[in-house]
Amino acid sequence: MSYQVLARKWRPRSFREMVGQTHVLKALINALDSQRLHHAYLFTGTRGVGKTTIARIIAKCLNCETGITSTPCGECSVCREIDEGRFVDLIEIDAASRTKVEDTRELLDNVQYAPSRGRFKVYLIDEVHMLSSHSFNALLKTLEEPPPYVKFILATTDPQKLPATILSRCLQFSLKNMTPERVVEHLSHVLGAENIPFEDDALWLLGRAADGSMRDAMSLTDQAIAFGEGKVLATDVRAMLGTLDHGQVYDVLTALIDGDARSLLEAVRHLAEQGPDWGGVLSEILNVLHRVAIAQALPEGVDNGHGDRERVLALAQALPAEDVQFYYQMGLIGRRDLPLAPEPRGGFEMVLLRMLAFRPADTENAPRQPLKSAGINPATVDSQATVAGAAPVASAPAYVPVAAASAPASSAAPEPAVAPTEEIDLPWNESKAAPPVSEPLSEPVAAPAAEEIPEPMLDTVAEQPELTPMPAPAPASPVPDAPEVESAEQLQAAADVVTPVMLEHVPDAAPYVPAPMERDDEPPPDDDYYEPDVDIDPASFAYLDDLAHETVETVEAVEKEPELLPAAAPATGLAADWLELFPKLPISGMTGSIAANCTLISVNGDNWLLHLDPAHSALFNSTQQRRLNDALNQYHERTINLSIELIKPEQETPAQAAARRRADRQRQAEAAIHGDPFIQQMMEQFGASIREDTIAPVDAPVTP
Repeated sequence: MSYQVLARKWRPRSFREMVGQTHVLKALINALDSQRLHHAYLFTGTRGVGKTTIARIIAKCLNCETGITSTPCGECSVCREIDEGRFVDLIEIDAASRTKVEDTRELLDNVQYAPSRGRFKVYLIDEVHMLSSHSFNALLKTLEEPPPYVKFILATTDPQKLPATILSRCLQFSLKNMTPERVVEHLSHVLGAENIPFEDDALWLLGRAADGSMRDAMSLTDQAIAFGEGKVLATDVRAMLGTLDHGQVYDVLTALIDGDARSLLEAVRHLAEQGPDWGGVLSEILNVLHRVAIAQALPEGVDNGHGDRERVLALAQALPAEDVQFYYQMGLIGRRDLPLAPEPRGGFEMVLLRMLAFRPADTENAPRQPLKSAGINPATVDSQATVAGAAPVASAPAYVPVAAASAPASSAAPEPAVAPTEEIDLPWNESKAAPPVSEPLSEPVAAPAAEEIPEPMLDTVAEQPELTPMPAPAPASPVPDAPEVESAEQLQAAADVVTPVMLEHVPDAAPYVPAPMERDDEPPPDDDYYEPDVDIDPASFAYLDDLAHETVETVEAVEKEPELLPAAAPATGLAADWLELFPKLPISGMTGSIAANCTLISVNGDNWLLHLDPAHSALFNSTQQRRLNDALNQYHERTINLSIELIKPEQETPAQAAARRRADRQRQAEAAIHGDPFIQQMMEQFGASIREDTIAPVDAPVTP
């Protein structure tokens, strides 16, 4: 007798033998016992979860010689014929191979005939979502009102493709995927009945590889039995599936917990001997970290789907919760960046070393960044960081307040500011207010000489506007230890001294040029902006206004798109050859725009001369000329010396030709609208009018 695979040999023959799907079986059993039978059933679910098996059991329950019952006898001729697949009144149809409407009509022509042997004629249509729309339409009426002796059972793995008219005519049952625990339990029963030795770890590997399908699990078990020479062992199954040893993942995590770089790299070396997919290894680590996080939040919520529940609980006790979250987030980012690494293994090692090098910010050994001294300008701070509690390096003078700058030059030189001895949260770190000195000054201090002031950044000037104090100053957030300003004259004198000195150092800095913005786009709103309560004198920023004015003019000159004017003469000779050559060149963007506004003037061997309209020369430079020259070399497969002169072309350019063709198509479209008899009749009888701005040619614009 030939060998029968486990998936067919152990196919359930009654509802009692079914594994899982309790929510579906309960409804069917109650309906059969109470004789409340529907004429159409729809079973949905992934492959190998029991859709066809349940349909055959229903056919057996309906046609068993003992009567309609939820427990067929399995011994009568009808039950045996259904089990053997030769019952004449059970018509199984593969909709994937019979999708045409002619096949459906042929099927429905036989519905009117009574069953030959059984009590009901059962139509089992598998993969019903593969039917065509015409087939569904032909099936609708019969599916809604079939003869009393006909039952339809539909099965599909993709119910979203079924029309709503089909779904509304059926009782729909959604079958769930098989959990690894249920698969392992069933495989243990099957292998025990077959007297085949096995290991529990091997069954867990098969249960996870089945991915929710019991039929896949049985097929993989058949393969594992053949691979292991009659035994199902974990090492054989792991070699057969090419999966990672789950214990090695725990070796990596243990090395991370211990902070042992040697053990970590040794674990990676053992992994590399198997030639794994490093992205898959990182995914396994993330899965374990996810289950560890669940164990820390709810220990009883950890499943045993991998057969390692005890190890997960042990890791949850040994690994701090913040480290779990940190490792998980870093692993996600590393998995995303892994394809960018020069070598997959090197990228995987860098992810682990990054986990090893950093710690969450609130842990005991977390690296902390010391605050810089308040008297040091952030733009000119020395690369050597100041250690908390030590004397700072005097690399820049202390900040001089505005009131102090109003003193005469003959005053005594200011004393150096004293740096704080411990790290504190300074109040001006989150605002643009001027930082106070460490101690209030009892008398005005003269401003230092120009050569002693560090070169400030350009935005520092914007942070030092000339302010006119209000009659009753009441700042919302006063800065502690800041000197008070006695009068408006003192403030004006301070601005006159500080502003020119600071502006003397600015001309060497490059002006800020804003990126060009599309005309239709609105600038993003600045939610953090608020209107100040004081007036700003624009005379103090005359230099900055001049720079901004020049910048805006430059940007507007670049953004302005000149209008295309018609050519003086149509293209002939070399100009016509350029019109044919332009669409074939591998160029786009600014280079394509420049080439579209050129025309070919002369060709002397490999020396080519183009004329470019000066109105379109804003984007032209040596780089664009080189790219156009490279495109010509690539197309002609030889070296061409290209020259471009800024002279208005006398003949038509590709851009002008494209504009002319668009204008011709627009005129033709308008003429067709105005000349249409139906539109003229609408205008005469109903007073209709034509909106000229809505007329557009139907065909797409042709590339010049």
